[in-house]
Amino acid sequence: MGEKKVVEALVSGGTATAGPPLGPALGPLGVNVLAIVNKINEITKDYAGMKVPVKVIVDTDNKEFEVSVGTPTTSALLVSELGVGKGSGVPNTEKIGDITMQQAVKIAKMKSEDVLGSTLKAAVKEVLGTGVSMGVTVEGKDPREVQKDIDDGKYDDLLKE
Repeated sequence: MGEKKVVEALVSGGTATAGPPLGPALGPLGVNVLAIVNKINEITKDYAGMKVPVKVIVDTDNKEFEVSVGTPTTSALLVSELGVGKGSGVPNTEKIGDITMQQAVKIAKMKSEDVLGSTLKAAVKEVLGTGVSMGVTVEGKDPREVQKDIDDGKYDDLLKE
């Protein structure tokens, strides 16, 4: 078992290239950079248009590699779900879009490995918290109101584990 080198980078989903940040980091390890880039793009194609954290673990002896992909940030997932360019610069007055509770749950489930909240309820509340700072409303309401509704049990059916 050879020495393992780990290269971490933030890449554009499905469109990573052999250029920076990957090429310069992987090139000196003597691996097939293109094979690694192709593997990354295959794994991240569902995250097109989003920045995705990837980790490449290279065995420096036999040049074998593993690629693991993190989840895009909650804000990147919200922007993608809404089909907008980016979050609002002034979230208190300018809203960028409205998501359904189902969309909030979908994002929470995608993020479930990364979020601190141990329950789906907590994970959804975390997504809503990100929504507050981005100018996203949930079914026409301020995400903070919806967080309170979650606490009051209004979405218990939707948020069953």
